[in-house]
Amino acid sequence: MGWMKDETGLEKRPANFVPLTPLSHLRRAATVHAKREAIVYGDFRTSYAEYHVRVSKLASALARLGIAPGDVVATVLPNIPAHVEAHFGVPACGGVLNAINIRLDQHTISYIFDHGEARVVLVDTQFLGVVEAAIAEMENEAQPTIIEVPDEQAGFHASGRHLTYEALIAEGDPDFDWVMPADEWESIALNYTSGTTGRPKGVVYHHRGAYLITLGTPIAWRMTLYPRYLTIVPLFHCNNWCHVWTMPAVGGTTVCCRDITARAIYDAIADEGVTHFGGAPIVLNMIVNARDEERRSFDQTVNVFTAGAPPAAATLAAIEPMGFNITQVYGLTEVYGPATECVWKDDEWAELAPDERATIKARQGVAFPNMDHVTVVDPETMRQTPMDGAATGEIVMRGNATMKGYYKNPRATNEAFRGGYFHSGDIAVQHPDGYIQITDRAKDIIISGGENISSVEVESALMHHASVLLCAVVAKPDEKWGEVPCAFVELKDDGSATEEELIAFARQRLAGFKAPKRIVFGELPKTSTGKVQKYELRERAAAL
Repeated sequence: MGWMKDETGLEKRPANFVPLTPLSHLRRAATVHAKREAIVYGDFRTSYAEYHVRVSKLASALARLGIAPGDVVATVLPNIPAHVEAHFGVPACGGVLNAINIRLDQHTISYIFDHGEARVVLVDTQFLGVVEAAIAEMENEAQPTIIEVPDEQAGFHASGRHLTYEALIAEGDPDFDWVMPADEWESIALNYTSGTTGRPKGVVYHHRGAYLITLGTPIAWRMTLYPRYLTIVPLFHCNNWCHVWTMPAVGGTTVCCRDITARAIYDAIADEGVTHFGGAPIVLNMIVNARDEERRSFDQTVNVFTAGAPPAAATLAAIEPMGFNITQVYGLTEVYGPATECVWKDDEWAELAPDERATIKARQGVAFPNMDHVTVVDPETMRQTPMDGAATGEIVMRGNATMKGYYKNPRATNEAFRGGYFHSGDIAVQHPDGYIQITDRAKDIIISGGENISSVEVESALMHHASVLLCAVVAKPDEKWGEVPCAFVELKDDGSATEEELIAFARQRLAGFKAPKRIVFGELPKTSTGKVQKYELRERAAAL
């Protein structure tokens, strides 16, 4: 091994070291898969060669608008072709993509614009009003330029108030020379998550991590070439779990789905030959409980990644005989979406009874191929917990598909990375085979339909009501959404309010999905020091 000591002439060179980026997948696909169908949305059909041209023109047009490397370009778009194209077009001009949740209220969007300093925002016509209002209340003098994205197929026609997306692209150069990263650590995306506080935190992704998860995902999902992928996971949520960056690597077809309904899912599977999609357990329930007139027959097996909450055993037992193969995955915005998968061991589990199979399939599993290490530890000592399926600890993870950190928040970044791992805040046990299984969520987070809701943010909104003395918000199990916010409220002695009044009050200050679905009045249980005992409230909520 002595030869390894002499590395003269073995330095990195352009021939042997190229920064990793998912942009390279589309550049390759434009030639290798030039004529293959790349994006489908109703009447909109584009090949990979055409996809590359449209992305090049978008990147060129953004550069002409003044977008320089490192500048932020935001989107407020559903799962439509323009949003898929933006995932390549924005970084192709050196920009950082900030895909914003379309369900957010104007105040939160305004904060994100201020904090992220977006220079341009692509906005679907349906959400133009809330974005215009958000910009009007910004604190920064520099405001993003709106590019309107009409969707004629969905009935959303151009307002005439802004330059449209297609007009912008028409100005672009199809031969634009993409701005590839000089360093794979450069930022590719900025995603905001509520995390464990009411203030959204900006999670920054790098090109390297985005590239590596696009190679880890096909391995975990057992993909071969040419999958047909349905976009149910929102493109604003962990960049669609990075799946749209993955598709060009395997010559796949991205089938866009604007409105997630049982009919739309069945039609896409039957008419477009969909083979893969990801989604929260609510999507599985939607499929299982679809009305007869919404169902369609199909011949292929549809492979599904599900995450957000463990799917109910009854749901798995019902959906798998229908032609769906379900794999439980687990992750967070901070790790680019899925970081673990419940790898199925057919040689050990094939003969199990359906209920036992479903119980195992609901585990969060083991690390994705692109992650270095995911385990369960005592969060204070960082010591591994016993792998006995009983001892609890915190899920921590380490790997290349882990965020750079929280934007403009070094304190939160340092706290999240203490001990050399990213701390998820989720409590779990680890089985003897290493498989992780969540037993409790981080206390402040409610996961509703796959979206994180901070209980602290909901509590803060309710506390603004003149009659509220104290409140605590916890997750209430819900058949449709998995979990919904449930508020326990103590009123002031001279105060009065009804359940309907407080829910309406919260909706004025929060996105609709964050507002509590139930209000329970009465004295809150507290410790001797005055701390609310939320574990007791969770039990009460579960019994409602």
